[in-house]
Amino acid sequence: MTSAKRLAILTSGGDCPGLNAVIRAVVSHATLSYNWQVLGIPYATQGLLDGQAMPLSMHGLDLRGIDPLLSMGGTILGTINKGDTLRQHYC
Repeated sequence: MTSAKRLAILTSGGDCPGLNAVIRAVVSHATLSYNWQVLGIPYATQGLLDGQAMPLSMHGLDLRGIDPLLSMGGTILGTINKGDTLRQHYC
């Protein structure tokens, strides 16, 4: 028996158009085609270092599912563009 797969998504380097559409596509394909659990890491590497994660699913973001993401700019996960976060955290 194989365990369920998990996939984490983070967005880093600043906002750009289309990130929410990419998040939606990954969540949709991973959950519907492979039955994988998808986690969103808020605020890029800072969220990863802080151990933050939120489940993303076709119906987990709001009652309408994640289709509204197609018309939203930016990224629902937030992003950070402030240099070498790993170095700042450990030095």
